[in-house]
Amino acid sequence: MTSIEGRDISKSFGGVRALRQSSFSAEPGEVHALVGENGAGKSTMIKILSGLFPPDSGTIHVLGHEVNLASPQYAMRLGIGTIFQELTLLPFMTVAENLLMGREPRTAGLIDRGATVSAAWKLLHDTGITGIEPLELVAHLSLGQRQIVEIVKVISRSPQILFMDEPTSALAEQEVAWLFGQIRRLREQGVCIVFTSHRWNEIKGIADRITIFRNGENVGTYTAAALGELDAVEYMTGRKLDMLYPVPVPLADQSPMLQVHQLSSAGVNDISFTAYRGEVLGIGGLAGQGQQELFQTLFGVQRVSSGTIEVQGKQVRITNPREAIRQGVALIPEDRKTEGLLLPLPVGQNLTLPILKLLSRAGFIRRHQERERIHQMVNHLNIHTPSTEQPVGTLSGGNQQKVLIGRWLLTRTHIFLFKDVTRGVDVATKHDIYELIKQLSQDGHTVLFYSTDTEEMAHVCHRVLVMREGRIVDEIAGPDIAPEKIVAAALHVAAQVDVEVPG
Repeated sequence: MTSIEGRDISKSFGGVRALRQSSFSAEPGEVHALVGENGAGKSTMIKILSGLFPPDSGTIHVLGHEVNLASPQYAMRLGIGTIFQELTLLPFMTVAENLLMGREPRTAGLIDRGATVSAAWKLLHDTGITGIEPLELVAHLSLGQRQIVEIVKVISRSPQILFMDEPTSALAEQEVAWLFGQIRRLREQGVCIVFTSHRWNEIKGIADRITIFRNGENVGTYTAAALGELDAVEYMTGRKLDMLYPVPVPLADQSPMLQVHQLSSAGVNDISFTAYRGEVLGIGGLAGQGQQELFQTLFGVQRVSSGTIEVQGKQVRITNPREAIRQGVALIPEDRKTEGLLLPLPVGQNLTLPILKLLSRAGFIRRHQERERIHQMVNHLNIHTPSTEQPVGTLSGGNQQKVLIGRWLLTRTHIFLFKDVTRGVDVATKHDIYELIKQLSQDGHTVLFYSTDTEEMAHVCHRVLVMREGRIVDEIAGPDIAPEKIVAAALHVAAQVDVEVPG
């Protein structure tokens, strides 16, 4: 019997049609991947089948029975659990409070806080989680740790139908391996799992079947073994790609653009390196080894405690983001929603924020010039938006990322710090971003590139510096760059450190 099915589902938001008489079904004991470009309708279908949105038309069937999913709470009572793209954790409550919310142990009708902490510890222990404390505030956790808490919270309710909408987008590779272990365990128990991801290796590694959505419509379901990546891209986008990753531009100019000498700050320990004009320099290693702190130091978010930074041969003091921008350094962060964009503001205003001074005369913004710059960048990056007045928060993740990148392309930036910029974006947008990075390299800009996807890093970068505990511990260059070598370099050093015994 089919676990869950949506038949002829349609849904519109204002004038935007998200789903067009689309159908989807998944079976018990299978992992069914739902893939497509950002805005293709995947997340909308999941939200409808989870009770978050009502369909405009069509029917929903759970275990063969037609149901009206009036709310997520009712869906939960029917055995449906959902890990949404947008985390539902409350940041200023503890991990334990978030994990047990609504089902806390009680004594004489009152919440037993000690028992709540013990129950949370058991949930984390039973799912193999270490390094996350039940009494820790969620606000103090990294993005990946928050995603793990969200996953544990949902699967601990023992759902029979489990939707996972981009659960790996914030996870490092070792955390993805943990998640896949949980998914395989649930599949063996007969749980129906619907999984979305923009990482093809994950889809092929875990899915039994794959359904592809394009422009709000189901364009086909395939067995995972029979579907290749480039074919899937063609079905998703309606266009054929010869290759996913463009060939990097050979480095013709060996003049230094960015030089760092014995740089230290919080989480960064005595780092030295040179990045050359036109180079795409990877900053690799396991997640949480100082990559974020390095980027924040170069962008002036963190204070330099010792060492020097040179931009185009000139020593600079970058004490805040404004000074970094003045020196031609721009940061594109991994969490575009909280660290990059002003979601309620229009697309246009988000694009021109850093250049308002250049567009102003006598304190007034020259709107004609602003509109010209906005439309130029929207067309250049192929940003899909009904209007430049559309709130940027209503765009798909891929188009939001393009807006954030476009903002810095409008400035006089020479050095781009790309921090996991393809997280949560579709394969076609990834291809566009890779082409953009190649163009930046060709134009003589320097890109520092970090990604939790080592395959992506291996294909995009000229060199990769591997970090461990805030230090650079290895360098991989040219034809030697391969995903397994990046991982091996990080794990080899990790193993050496882990087995050390204090004297």
